[in-house]
Amino acid sequence: MRATRLLAAAALLAALLAVSAAAAKLDLDEVDDSEVLEALLAVDEEEEDAAPPGGGGGAEAVRRTQSMVLVLDNDNAARAVRDHPELLLLGYAPWCERSAKLMPRFAEAAAALRAMGSAVAFAKLDGERFPKAASTVGVNGFPSVLLFVNGTEHAYTGLRTKDAIVTWVRKKTGTPVIRIESKDSAEELLKKGQTFALGLFKNYEGTDHEEFMKAATAENEVQFVETNDRNVAKILFPGIASEEQFLGLVKSEPEKFEKFDGAFEEKEILQFVELNKFPLITVFTDLNSAKVYSSPIKLQVFTFAEAYDFEDLESIVQEVARGFKTKIMFIYVDTAEENLAKPFLTLYGLEGDKPTVTAFDTSKGAKYVLEADINAKNLKEFSLSLLDGTLPPYFRSEPVPQEEGLVEKVVGRTFDSSVLQSPHNILLEAHAPWCVDCEAISKNIEKLAKHFSGLDNLKFARIDASVNEHPKLQVNNYPTLLLYPAEDKTNPIKLSKKLSLKDMARFLKEKLQISDVEIKEKLQTPNIETVAAADNVKDEL
Repeated sequence: MRATRLLAAAALLAALLAVSAAAAKLDLDEVDDSEVLEALLAVDEEEEDAAPPGGGGGAEAVRRTQSMVLVLDNDNAARAVRDHPELLLLGYAPWCERSAKLMPRFAEAAAALRAMGSAVAFAKLDGERFPKAASTVGVNGFPSVLLFVNGTEHAYTGLRTKDAIVTWVRKKTGTPVIRIESKDSAEELLKKGQTFALGLFKNYEGTDHEEFMKAATAENEVQFVETNDRNVAKILFPGIASEEQFLGLVKSEPEKFEKFDGAFEEKEILQFVELNKFPLITVFTDLNSAKVYSSPIKLQVFTFAEAYDFEDLESIVQEVARGFKTKIMFIYVDTAEENLAKPFLTLYGLEGDKPTVTAFDTSKGAKYVLEADINAKNLKEFSLSLLDGTLPPYFRSEPVPQEEGLVEKVVGRTFDSSVLQSPHNILLEAHAPWCVDCEAISKNIEKLAKHFSGLDNLKFARIDASVNEHPKLQVNNYPTLLLYPAEDKTNPIKLSKKLSLKDMARFLKEKLQISDVEIKEKLQTPNIETVAAADNVKDEL
């Protein structure tokens, strides 16, 4: 058991080291919370085993740790939820990489909440070691962040950052809005460098203020701030003029200030915050990936480049992005982060060996690639075409093949000419290199091609549909056999992959009205190798 726990400790060691430096930078006023950070990060060993005989300092440290952080197990999990009006719980597994990445952020959030005087209790649960407890409190995966308010469970699904977690907890525990009443408090808020929505209300009352409060409660990620002092508000948002009432968004990026011009209604305020909370260029990370995917901005332009290359492109992308705010989301992906970049690049069939710009329309699932040089003019035209719907979608394709054979290799770029525009009947095999069943089907197609070789009205073709795309080719599984009749290429006939070689030959002869005499006549050719090969197939048929 102890060996297992030591392995678990090693799995989370990176998290502990990562937070050590972060803890030193936390602004926790006069409260020293280094111990709560360590308590949250420590893997659940039998701490008393490490204490000196007879108790002493070791036992005291254990008691102090237990008073800060509840370590849940099968015996106390349900009681902890029941006994604490507000309980913030981290459910993790020692082997889980995502748990290791989240743990420092969770610890920082917990320490910050404690410094603010929050009444929330903190707990952690090794869900692998205590599966019964995990099931009892609702830890269904790793990592899980759960907040229990009077026994009611709230699952956290937001950005995995300290500020986002703190904001969410405060809102769920009755503090949806922070009231700023002095210039010093305003300056302190700005130092934190977090995104917040600022409301200026003369008397903190009225229908507009009520809608502001509703939006603040509903929006789980962005902190809402209010003041009734215009001079204080101008420190936070210098662009305020003589407005008696004002709402704006303050961000920590070059485009720092966004003014709200809509009606003071909950729905409009929430939409304003949702559309404007991302920066001009969002740097794609593990922490914000879920929010990028679920963004209400459906048109997204991605720049893939290593960091040193993006330094030369950043000002260009910012300049263009500024003209498409709230309409197109601009995202940067560092290609050195293979776990982030590779899935995207594979989707486009690109290598990522040089800076590349792509786009995606999440409402239609359509993808696009900027195939011109990356400069301000080309990027702006690319974005305009994306916005007005005139940008042609991009489909993956291998290079145009040079070799020929009885079974023609088709790629995305040649699908039109080789299949749809061909005057012949085309039997197309769609396959994938990793497909277990494809090899047998491919052999049968080659045998059929030899058997029917020489016929003017029938051609055989093959496409690797895992790396070649075309809007008229929809393949859901492999292998797929499609017969494109010469007279109607818009309605291909799907053949069952369970058909035997004889059944396929019989189907083709009946469907295309090919007689044995016609096949025999076409084989009267001086090409002895072709005749011999066809005769061998004929024996099988």
